[in-house]
Amino acid sequence: MKSIRVEIIQSRGTYYTIGQEAGEKLRESKLYHNHLKRRKTSLRHYRISMKEVYEHYQRLSPGLWEELEGFADGLQWKLEDCVHEYSGFQQDWLRSGCSALMINGLYARNYDYHPKTYEGRFLLTQPIGGLATIGFSGRGIGRIDGMNEKGLTIGFHFIHRKKAGTGFICSTIARMVLERCHTTEEAVALLEEIPHRHSFNYSLLDKGGNGAIVEASPRGTSTHFGNELACSNHFRKTEMLKENRYHTVESEERLKKMHQWLNSSVTEKDLYNFLQSKSTGIFKTDYKNWSGTIHSVVYNPLNLTVLGGVGNQPLPFYVSLKDWISGNNVPFKAFIGNIDTLLEFPFE
Repeated sequence: MKSIRVEIIQSRGTYYTIGQEAGEKLRESKLYHNHLKRRKTSLRHYRISMKEVYEHYQRLSPGLWEELEGFADGLQWKLEDCVHEYSGFQQDWLRSGCSALMINGLYARNYDYHPKTYEGRFLLTQPIGGLATIGFSGRGIGRIDGMNEKGLTIGFHFIHRKKAGTGFICSTIARMVLERCHTTEEAVALLEEIPHRHSFNYSLLDKGGNGAIVEASPRGTSTHFGNELACSNHFRKTEMLKENRYHTVESEERLKKMHQWLNSSVTEKDLYNFLQSKSTGIFKTDYKNWSGTIHSVVYNPLNLTVLGGVGNQPLPFYVSLKDWISGNNVPFKAFIGNIDTLLEFPFE
């Protein structure tokens, strides 16, 4: 068992200055030295065309390109190196778990992964000319899950990395959706447009209680719509079944347990307690095999609030994006949780 501290980073300004501040903070952290080690692997594993990446960003999310420019300056890197490492284009994402419920107008999710990949940063950003967002960071400018000021909420669920395509990784895709979209309908359309590097489910909920699960691979997408949905780590649409991994039993069992909660009147705390319960099998502790729950979070798209915790944490933190947009900064600098592993996190 170890205690983990997740830093809260609050940024307002232009996309460039938000990126610059993020780059400066990263450069000063222990996480940066681990990213430098990863950089050597990145250079060996993939190449990118700056022109191609730039054109994708100008079409899909031009503000994020400005953020990358600021990020590069904050890191004191060449833009080409920063784009190669942090743009999310052609990069790899290792296997992970993840369970989500969209129920009673709430979005609840466990993020299950390996400690060595977790960045330990919870970000609130308010770019000039863009949408304010809140969520956990992933691969620099990306988001593991999050919500924007319109109430649109997103998370992703790993399926597989086989037959990778030319495109963006999950955390960058999630950020693009939060930057661009107001509703689930708009998010589904964008997820159909974005080129996907790997195969993932994307779970969505908006302020109107409209939910969706987009099953996405480099070869196409298919979508479930509904107000009460649950999502794990396998595709269910007939046309997408061939994309699944050979073993889906554990994912199917988690999904059945979550389905028992659909169409019930629950609160944020009810859902948080469910995500945190080891007896349900939703909270995972197999960290060494990339299947341990690192954070649990419940987003309320209607009220723009977030309830969450790191590891097994009976006392969750509470943050209001609405209050933050009004100028009231989050009064604490970090939140702390306990995780049942001795494996090292990259920011320790």
